[in-house]
Amino acid sequence: MPRSARIQRKTAETEIEVELVLEGTGNARTATGVGFLDHMLALLARHGAFDLDVKAAGDLDVDQHHTVEDVGICLGSALKESLGDQSGIRRFGHFTLPMEETLVTSAVDLGGRAYFVFEADFPTPKIGDFDSELVADFWQAFAANALCNLHIIVHHGRNSHHIAEGIFKSAARALRMATSADPRISDVPSTKGTL
Repeated sequence: MPRSARIQRKTAETEIEVELVLEGTGNARTATGVGFLDHMLALLARHGAFDLDVKAAGDLDVDQHHTVEDVGICLGSALKESLGDQSGIRRFGHFTLPMEETLVTSAVDLGGRAYFVFEADFPTPKIGDFDSELVADFWQAFAANALCNLHIIVHHGRNSHHIAEGIFKSAARALRMATSADPRISDVPSTKGTL
């Protein structure tokens, strides 16, 4: 059985539904009302080799923040749920990814504790109509709800679109590594016996 989860979240600001299959083929169906977020989620699915279905209705008349953050919350929750007790996973993952002039490293520990480090400077406040700062807000929400350590470092970059794309691709590859099965380990990857 593939590891999967379906998360629904409804607030006064948003209504989100996320379905995640870890053993996927990189297929994404996204309809968030935020075009740039849909693009980034498609990259996440493709490079993570996850199947991802995201539907969101949010208060876009206010701005994109609530929708982007709540999708991050739901995706983090879906990842955590899909891993079950985390037996047999690699737990740690990292990837350094070049995206033309941009270079990004992402490192993750699915160890059950949330911590987020984000070192990225965007040269422009917007990418089209998308606020650049929402990239950090998405991943902060994801890490808090996946209960993972997530470090994202942009070593250099000039183009804000490339920086955002590099972040999502690099994080996807790190998550793909961390969630994958370790053939040498069948129990929880911790000396504590639990994560």
